[in-house]
Amino acid sequence: MKIPLWDQLLAAFLVRPLVGTRVTPNHVTTMSLALSLIGAGLFATGNPVAANWGAGLFMVGRFLDHFDGELARQSGQTSRFGYVYDYVAGCLSYSALFLALGIGLRDGSIGGWSVWLGIVAAPVILTTTLLALRLADGGDDEDYPVYAGFELEDGIYLIGPIIWLGWIEPFFLAGAAGVLLFGVWTVLRALRPGARRGR
Repeated sequence: MKIPLWDQLLAAFLVRPLVGTRVTPNHVTTMSLALSLIGAGLFATGNPVAANWGAGLFMVGRFLDHFDGELARQSGQTSRFGYVYDYVAGCLSYSALFLALGIGLRDGSIGGWSVWLGIVAAPVILTTTLLALRLADGGDDEDYPVYAGFELEDGIYLIGPIIWLGWIEPFFLAGAAGVLLFGVWTVLRALRPGARRGR
């Protein structure tokens, strides 16, 4: 039995007023993507105040990522395009985040290496997302690790407190390492026998 996630339960409640309006799930996805990209862009400035605002916007953008799916289910507007668009939006958001963090930290203790680390992490996120989409299409029903109503991806909500406390560089280094490890895990899932079977 799938464990309900706290952010999805909250999104399912908050999205109800939008059911029956002209707002579509794809509108919500676009808003989520826009906020995430703006937030990421603020990190690239290297300005601590801008980074604080960027963290807040990015958190809101990623939380809104749950609204589109809930709105689609509650309003009966599910579609293949919306499903793929949601995946791509998430991919672009996280890719932009790590690239922007790397650029913004270019004057930090690791210097220009941060830019290169961001450049490496961004395509790994893209590859991981495409593989995850392929696994879903292939019928691989294995969900990401869930504990007490939280899944691995929910760790992104900590970006606000972490950045506001001034731990932006440790977050970037740990996050980039996590991206690489998660990429390896996803590739191993894709190579597992039966992972590519059709529907």
